[in-house]
Amino acid sequence: MQMTNSDAALQKIEKAPQTLRDIVQARLREAIIDGRFAPGERLVERPLCDQLGVSRTVIRETIRFLEAEGLVEIIPNRGPIVSTISWDQARQIYDIRVQLEGSAAAACAQTHGKGFAKDLGQALKLVGAAQNDTEWSNLLQATTRFYELIFQEAGHSIAWDIVQRLNGRISRLRALTLAARNRKRSGMSHMTAIHDAILGGDPIKARQAVEEHIADASSTARGFLDTSDS
Repeated sequence: MQMTNSDAALQKIEKAPQTLRDIVQARLREAIIDGRFAPGERLVERPLCDQLGVSRTVIRETIRFLEAEGLVEIIPNRGPIVSTISWDQARQIYDIRVQLEGSAAAACAQTHGKGFAKDLGQALKLVGAAQNDTEWSNLLQATTRFYELIFQEAGHSIAWDIVQRLNGRISRLRALTLAARNRKRSGMSHMTAIHDAILGGDPIKARQAVEEHIADASSTARGFLDTSDS
């Protein structure tokens, strides 16, 4: 009996297992975003190999990957260092975010399906649950997931690819602003407004909620970065 294509179909892998390189990348990225490695600090291979228990090859691959994300710079005659973020760079990132996130939120408000409300609501709850975590990584991951759902539902996959390329630097700025105590409104309050406007089917309010969120975050980040640049 001849086997058909349907008989030979392989079972879908729902989630690919992490490779050693993926794990090392995640840990070093988290350490940079958390500030355990300061901007301008050298990343020396041997101590990193000893701390993580991996080879120099894995460390070098990880550093190249994080360089592509903008978290690491390679300085001639000095080697890899943790990238610094100037206010001018941050301003450009916020300008990109307001355009891409505002457009995605507006489109999502107009086109989201029935099951989306449950998914977005659950994502927002996870953000709220991570607010008091001692590790920033859980909150940053939950926040990224919230926006990923919006971009996916809006059908803005290319825009999300662009955001993902900036995600390392976006996460560093988020960690910076999340630590601030003088924000006009909390990030959770802003995200709730985005959630409510999208599910209310109001594209104008959805875009406005994104703009207000990013304007607040941008103002907070500028206070930190202007001080550090001076």
